[in-house]
Amino acid sequence: MELKFVGAAKTVTGSCYLLELAKTRIMVDCGMFQGIRELRALNYSDFPFDPREIDFLLLTHAHIDHSGLVPRLCKEGFKGQIVSTAATRDLCGIMLPDSGHIQELEAEWRGRKGERVGEPHIGPLYTADDAEKSLKFFNPVPLDKVIELNDEASVRFREAGHILGSSIIELWVRSGGSRRKIVFSGDLGCVNQPVIRDPAFVADADVLLVESTYGNRVHEDRLTRIAKLRDTVNRTMERGGNLVIPAFAVARTQDVLYELSRLMEKGEVPPLRVYIDSPLAVAATEIFERHKESYDVEMRELIDAGRDPFDFPGLTFIRSTEESRALNEIKSGAIIISASGMCDFGRIKHHLKHNLWRPESTILFVGFQARGTLGRRLQEGEKLVKIFNEEVAVKAEIVSIDGFSSHADKEALLYWVKNFRSLPEKIFVVHGEEEASNEFASTLRETLGAWTYVPDRGDVIDIETGKIISEARATDTAQQQAELLASEKELQDILGALARRMREWKTGRDVKSLSETNRKLRELIRSARDLIYEVGSR
Repeated sequence: MELKFVGAAKTVTGSCYLLELAKTRIMVDCGMFQGIRELRALNYSDFPFDPREIDFLLLTHAHIDHSGLVPRLCKEGFKGQIVSTAATRDLCGIMLPDSGHIQELEAEWRGRKGERVGEPHIGPLYTADDAEKSLKFFNPVPLDKVIELNDEASVRFREAGHILGSSIIELWVRSGGSRRKIVFSGDLGCVNQPVIRDPAFVADADVLLVESTYGNRVHEDRLTRIAKLRDTVNRTMERGGNLVIPAFAVARTQDVLYELSRLMEKGEVPPLRVYIDSPLAVAATEIFERHKESYDVEMRELIDAGRDPFDFPGLTFIRSTEESRALNEIKSGAIIISASGMCDFGRIKHHLKHNLWRPESTILFVGFQARGTLGRRLQEGEKLVKIFNEEVAVKAEIVSIDGFSSHADKEALLYWVKNFRSLPEKIFVVHGEEEASNEFASTLRETLGAWTYVPDRGDVIDIETGKIISEARATDTAQQQAELLASEKELQDILGALARRMREWKTGRDVKSLSETNRKLRELIRSARDLIYEVGSR
């Protein structure tokens, strides 16, 4: 029995784990890598397994960093079952085709750009049609019920409290007379948050994989979070600006709506014009309304009293591009909630372009911003950013509220692990940037005396013994592929710029910029040659 860490090891995205039994191959999650270019390039690398040989894919939840490569998996031959909760299946039904559409748009943009400089066309990772076809493999199951997958494995999905339908996975495996229990935390939510129920506690496990997105941070408490939201709204409205909130379409948008509706109901903020400008968020909110069984007591009581936080005066759901463009004409008094949450694509980029340069407006971040994203750069204080190839000065107020996170913080993660009746023999700390994972692993060792390990992508462990039987190398082939793909993209950009500069030089313009471009080109060529040599020598 072997478990391979395919993704979300020393990084937050690309969740994927592969369990190989005597006769069965089970994957947990098949997520897309997001963030910096080197990580995104991994989405195009060969899978380190044959998709045709996977029997079951268990999905913890629908977020793209956990489900985003499902269409590619199916496109490349997967014929097994995708097992998830019904809510996860429904959310994937809108999120995966949306992701496919984004892949198509990005491929089209790359094609137009490459055609101008003679670059080969690179097609989309998958299409919206590929995503639609992958949905037929889903087999939804209820929470809290043990499901026999086959004679080697049983599974139970438990509430994770992260987003609608999110799950902790308990997996019992049998192989060659040996029986082991593996628990995958998935993404754990915060305790005592509105809308979704709290994470369930698990009694026992031989092996635990626990997330660590905020393994080195403590969130603001809910009262502090609400006060900060109230003050940000009032301050922005008094200045005569707009409040722009980049938010994930699933969970974060609904959490923000909940708190805004309660603030207005209590009279702590004035009646507001709130616009949800994300077709995906609109569709996701409709799915939330269909799965009220996932709501916590507080949310159900509000709905029973006729005070639905997703339906209040002043709330407008934007569907068409024409309606979205019209929002750009609003100069004050609007709260615009739009995706993507990390500002790398989607309608949010238009709203940032029209509001970042305005000192009276505010950009409010309510979720995690991965390294390399536009959202992270704004959080870190960049004063000039490029949006749609235009430089935009950052003069708006930038505010971040940590407490809105759908991820448990360090204290909540520790509390969840403490509630195992018996400590798992082996704890693997995953789904976190390296410093967060390392710090949380140290916390578990020092506080609970736990055996912990922070795996690298590509590590393989023996489930029966818990021993690491194959450690990934920093220069493994997949990593080299990713670095080479990233360097190739940079080379293509430089070559395009060089061609333009050459045309300028021929007209007699200053060659200083040409010399600088040429220098960068030589450096990149040397880097690419080194990578090619290293890959070829392995």
